[in-house]
Amino acid sequence: MQPEHIRASDADRDKVAERLREAVAEGRLTPVEHEERLDTLYRAKTVGELAPIVSDLPVTGQGYDYAAMDRRSSEPPSGMEILGSEARDLAGQSKGSENLVAVFGGCERKGRWLVEPRTNVSVLCGGVELDLREAVLSQHEVTIQVAVIMGGVDITVPHGVRVINNTSAILGGADMHGTDQVTDPNAPIIRLTGTCMLGGVDIKAKGPRRKKKSRGNR
Repeated sequence: MQPEHIRASDADRDKVAERLREAVAEGRLTPVEHEERLDTLYRAKTVGELAPIVSDLPVTGQGYDYAAMDRRSSEPPSGMEILGSEARDLAGQSKGSENLVAVFGGCERKGRWLVEPRTNVSVLCGGVELDLREAVLSQHEVTIQVAVIMGGVDITVPHGVRVINNTSAILGGADMHGTDQVTDPNAPIIRLTGTCMLGGVDIKAKGPRRKKKSRGNR
């Protein structure tokens, strides 16, 4: 018997119903769409009939490996690649949050690093650089909260990542460079919150970093 022909259990339906509730909370489904899908859910008899109900919704509780996505294709992707074993190990080290501080100086994160569910960035007369192109995203949506006073935060993301700007600005602001125009429902989300005063946040999407050639390969 093919897996999609197996009769659906109550536990199977509960999992789909929970994902639909999350989708409403995330703003991916309207209340009307939610009710329509619930009707379809409780009429479904097989696992195969359950799958289309959430086929256009991203899987929650999974991280994303930016570097693996960039190695796969040079074209802008429609979403990130689910974590491999090495990246899962890195994601398993998550502490839930990270604090980055730059006071009259600088701070950076680049290369292979874990983006926690919440990253707090505090800048006073300094700068912070976050390069996410080889990073592992701990979950589908992460939050970067900024407190910028007379300074700046530069964020680089791979193509296909959606950035949502919820910051407030006083003689400053956030420049999105089109990263807020991504509409793929499977795209990972970087949500910006916090305040910029006499400073700002600059977010750009770029392709994968080029590896420097060793002298022996020149």
